[in-house]
Amino acid sequence: MFKRIKNRILRYLVIAIYFIIILVCAIQLNFLWLFGYSPTKKDIVMPSVNISTELYTADSVLIGRYFDEDRNPIPFDSIPKSVTNALIATEDVRFYSHNGVDFFGLGSGIISTLKGDKRGASTITQQLAKNLYRTRYNKAGGLLTRLPVAGLVVTKFKEWMTAYKLEQRYSKNQILEMYLNTVSFSNNAYGIETAAKRYFSKGANQLNQTEAAVLIGMLKGTTLYNPIRNPENAFVRKNTVLSQMYKGGFLKKEECDNLVKEKIVLNTNSQDLNAGGDSYLRAAVAKWLEKWSEDNNYDIYTDGLKIYTTINSKLQKHAEEAVAKQMVELQQRLNNTWEGQEPWRDLSGKVIPNFLDNLAKKTPYYAFLSKKYANTPDSINYFLNKKKKIEVYNWKDGSKIEKDMSTMDSLKYYAMMLNAGMMSMDPYSGEIKAWVGGINHEYFKYDHVMQAKRQAGSTFKPFVYLAALESGMSPCDKITDKPVTIKIDKGDSVEIWEPKNADWNFSYREMSLRHAMARSINSVTVQLTDMVTPAKVVDAAHRCGITSKLNPVASVGLGPNDVSVFEMVNGYSTMMNHGERVTPLLVSKIEDHDGNVIATFQAERKQVLDKQDAWLMTYMLRGGMEEPGGTSQGLWEWDLFDKENEIGGKTGTSSEYVDGWYMGVTKDLVTGVWVGCDERSIHFKNSHSGEGSRTALPIFGVYMESVYKDKQLGYTQGKFPSPTVEITKSYKCETPRYSDPEPEQSDSTQVEEPADEGFIGPEEEGAEHPVERNHTEGADSGTSSEGSSSLEEVGSQN
Repeated sequence: MFKRIKNRILRYLVIAIYFIIILVCAIQLNFLWLFGYSPTKKDIVMPSVNISTELYTADSVLIGRYFDEDRNPIPFDSIPKSVTNALIATEDVRFYSHNGVDFFGLGSGIISTLKGDKRGASTITQQLAKNLYRTRYNKAGGLLTRLPVAGLVVTKFKEWMTAYKLEQRYSKNQILEMYLNTVSFSNNAYGIETAAKRYFSKGANQLNQTEAAVLIGMLKGTTLYNPIRNPENAFVRKNTVLSQMYKGGFLKKEECDNLVKEKIVLNTNSQDLNAGGDSYLRAAVAKWLEKWSEDNNYDIYTDGLKIYTTINSKLQKHAEEAVAKQMVELQQRLNNTWEGQEPWRDLSGKVIPNFLDNLAKKTPYYAFLSKKYANTPDSINYFLNKKKKIEVYNWKDGSKIEKDMSTMDSLKYYAMMLNAGMMSMDPYSGEIKAWVGGINHEYFKYDHVMQAKRQAGSTFKPFVYLAALESGMSPCDKITDKPVTIKIDKGDSVEIWEPKNADWNFSYREMSLRHAMARSINSVTVQLTDMVTPAKVVDAAHRCGITSKLNPVASVGLGPNDVSVFEMVNGYSTMMNHGERVTPLLVSKIEDHDGNVIATFQAERKQVLDKQDAWLMTYMLRGGMEEPGGTSQGLWEWDLFDKENEIGGKTGTSSEYVDGWYMGVTKDLVTGVWVGCDERSIHFKNSHSGEGSRTALPIFGVYMESVYKDKQLGYTQGKFPSPTVEITKSYKCETPRYSDPEPEQSDSTQVEEPADEGFIGPEEEGAEHPVERNHTEGADSGTSSEGSSSLEEVGSQN
């Protein structure tokens, strides 16, 4: 049909146009999969950009980010002229005069290249097309793109087509806005706003001319001209950008001459960007929102959401500081305890053989050495014990420190590390106000609030007393502190269990339930458990919010079961909240990138306790401070008791001082604290150094003192809420003061001969899944069984 056109030039022109039309259609349709993906009209209208999600406290303090690409887009009017002028002068001086492809610039670029002066000819719009739609990458390529010349032609043509579509859809300013919000500035900084904060700790609208030139100069090579890695190259490139701005008429000569002399002054300490790092809170919220994200088709790593937690930034800061301060002292105490000795001990107190060797075998380094030196085991040992400079966590100030250590040295160093978990919650709203998952998330990822479960010790005893109240008893009912014999029917035999008190003595005195709980008397707790049945104790705990499996055995009230700090805080909060269980709440609302609220969250509520019994339990918890010999009286060391302030609480320590607990309640907050080594075979030696009243309780004391002193928080001292129902049970029962004062009950766990106590070391990798101990009937006052009956053995007979 082309032969009908007599004019040869016109005929060739028509053929060329016809060919271009066919080529455009073929590329758009990806004909026979030859050309690969091309952006559609929908893609152009709604370009896909990954935006970082921001995590905020309830008082709007940024505490974290989630991102695949750390990007925070800003509108065009927030981008200073110094940035856009530098970009245009350097990358596309005819930006405002072309329609996406600068053919004049393309021609001059080819000529310059032939002369040996390589320079790009892609316009800003073409670069945007490449950044947004990845037109040059393998996943956008078809069969033809695998051919060297054909591939270059196809990808370039797709860039031109996409650039033209962008120019038709968006204004020049919108294109500049999209470009500067999507381009990479290295160090996982995407977009001009994130780059400004990454390198200069300021917003893009605060950048001066020199800083703008540095950032725009990086676009030619984000590594080569990175001001952190290559400051000299960055300085030279900065001056090149300034020179281009002068040539383009954006700077006067005098301005340019002055600016090229200016040094690059970096500031990489942006608080906002530091908040983007990983943390226990960030990880907890991500876990919290897993199901919501799946159900609602959101991706917190790419959708640019704003997540508001219930955390109070000031309470969080006080909690973190309390943990950090006390853990330094505790770690030094533990190190002193075992100085010159191997701390990993079994039930008999003997050193666990091959403890470090077994840990080493679980490391990637050991696997590498085993493969490389399969036939020479001596070489493996040589390299495991070879000293080298390594960077380790410095427990004294939370920093990194370089030490000469072997692999075996570092395994011992970290095995000896104490950790902690702390959570503070409003018992009435269910809002979690502070969450400290450990001592340092960079080195210890395991969260000791939600993930870790440890023996609760005597912090579990209040659930026994709650079950007793529910059975009809009152705080003033009395039980004698005397030896207890529990018979365990084992089918073909009867096993005898005789738990002891922490001081190995029995007073033979009648004592009220409140006084017995305050002093953490084992004998009374076991008698109550026997009276109400272990099953009723388990039921009370589960109703209050303990979700872990609890074995209904005779020793259940002494805390042998593993539970989390999260569960324990929830359980105590139910008592404080008039018997209404409130599901702890960590996230309050979520907004999209435009500030529209897309989800709100509220705590689930259920009345699970009689209001009278719940209020009486809060009164019982106060006994730890008010009753003579109460285990919470170490709190007098802190300034906590102005204005007749009332504090309730319960200490707890599992057998052999492996786990130290304190559960503290005030009129406004319920706070749980756990302290211990992730390696359960490593622990303190005695009650004076290792019981909960001397490990976890001080953290609570420091925390609450700082909370009360921070007047801006609004947490005041005062009495607990009055009961909302009539109290018909007797509870105002004064404890008699004896002429021979009762000693303050130790938070120890020794109940048999001390030499018989100890623990089996963990057999599983790391501390995340420690093995159960054979002897697990631990409590802060001690709970061994005669005949060394294990918890499972007792449980099987009840």
